[in-house]
Amino acid sequence: MTVASTASAGGGLGERHWVINAQVARDYARHDLAAHGAELAARAKLSGPGVVMLTAADVRRVQPADDGGVHVDATVGLTWPTWAAAADDEPQVAAAPGTINVVVLLPVRLEPAALLNALCTATEAKTQALLGAGVPGTGTASDAVTVVCPMTGPAESFAGPRSVWGARLARAVHSAVRAGAADCDASGYPA
Repeated sequence: MTVASTASAGGGLGERHWVINAQVARDYARHDLAAHGAELAARAKLSGPGVVMLTAADVRRVQPADDGGVHVDATVGLTWPTWAAAADDEPQVAAAPGTINVVVLLPVRLEPAALLNALCTATEAKTQALLGAGVPGTGTASDAVTVVCPMTGPAESFAGPRSVWGARLARAVHSAVRAGAADCDASGYPA
């Protein structure tokens, strides 16, 4: 499969063989994410390049959504929402990890630019869902989005929110993230 991912372990653009969305402890403090990702892949007996996404949210509470052949799985942790364009440039450390991880599976191949546009569309839909749910931020500082599509077949040139596949992707992401936000308790973790 071809993947575009913002994940710290295995992210980027290219061929990947698997995706892991792993739950970590709420006091997770490792900085060697690639090494941790390799450990998780080895434990799962996975080979080849892959993507590892980490979250303190309960991955058993994954929120699935489908729209016109697009499938999305989102895990939503909202312990520390933040604004993308915060007034302060200083790095901030969250009191506890809170991450929104979104995995999008498209049934059609995308041109490279469209695949990157799909990342943008997914992020826009995530933000729209959070704002609609009353979350005071555009996401959390550690959010990750992974978009997966086939490597073969006719390629789609567009994945913006008004394109056929981008609109389906946006609706599915919005639905999954909105459901995940509604599932969070006052601590920001799934209830």
